Amino acid sequence: MTTDSYIIRPNPDDPRLTERVTGVDQTGAHIETAVTVERALTIFLNSQEIVTAMTINDYPEYLAIGYLLNQHMLLPDDEVTGVDYDEELAVVVVRTKRKTNYEKKLKKKVQTSGCAQGTVFGDLMEALEGVELPKATLRTSWLYKLTQEINTTPSLYLEAGAIHGCVLAQEDKPLVYMEDVGRHNAVDKIAGWMFKEKVAAGDKIFYTTGRLTSEMVIKTVRMGIPILISRSGFTAWGVELARKANLTLIGRARGKRFIALAGEDRIVFDQDLAYVEEESSKHRRKAAVDD
Repeated sequence: MTTDSYIIRPNPDDPRLTERVTGVDQTGAHIETAVTVERALTIFLNSQEIVTAMTINDYPEYLAIGYLLNQHMLLPDDEVTGVDYDEELAVVVVRTKRKTNYEKKLKKKVQTSGCAQGTVFGDLMEALEGVELPKATLRTSWLYKLTQEINTTPSLYLEAGAIHGCVLAQEDKPLVYMEDVGRHNAVDKIAGWMFKEKVAAGDKIFYTTGRLTSEMVIKTVRMGIPILISRSGFTAWGVELARKANLTLIGRARGKRFIALAGEDRIVFDQDLAYVEEESSKHRRKAAVDD
């Protein structure tokens, strides 16, 4: 396995991200295992408190920027004049040149199906209005190479579980791999990184370990990425929104298998399946526990 293409990837050896705890297993034997640590992080936009998120808190600045972008509180053309993080207070403040006030929008809150209580403020459908995702190609040879590399990259998912991962990729190369206790946090960290680094979205692929829900589709479309892949399944509304936005939506991508339910015209079937390996037994066991 090579990980040379990664710009950012998980560091399961970071002592801040896991703790060792003791317990007993199904036989009553004493065991010690790693568990993921989650922390509260409060996000401000200028002087206004927006939300407190539960996160592993490895990239608080990217999380704050990405969250505000995906809630349409930070606009793509906004000038961010500063991002201040106070570790002791567990607060991150995003400052913009534009004056902001989202008091009314904060009152209209919709709880989503994210496993860590994700929220979307305002009108969910406004994210898809007037959206035209770029034309792109997904070769199945890229898909299989990409998923194989992601699945064998050392991660908190493999080390401790109870976490979701998201990856920004280009063709068959994973670029940025973020993990968090909620898949929406992992998405937001990638969105924040793309905004800060001024990374183009039209030629990118987005991969997630989580379900393909309406929230995942809306956030991917909002980022301008035309292809979304998951090892997990779909929700009906997620599929409906993906079709409306012409987002290529691929789920249950495990080993040789995948299912595409939207944007199939972007897929080029160039891979001989005889040369594709099945998913490792270790990853299958983790998926059965955490999905």
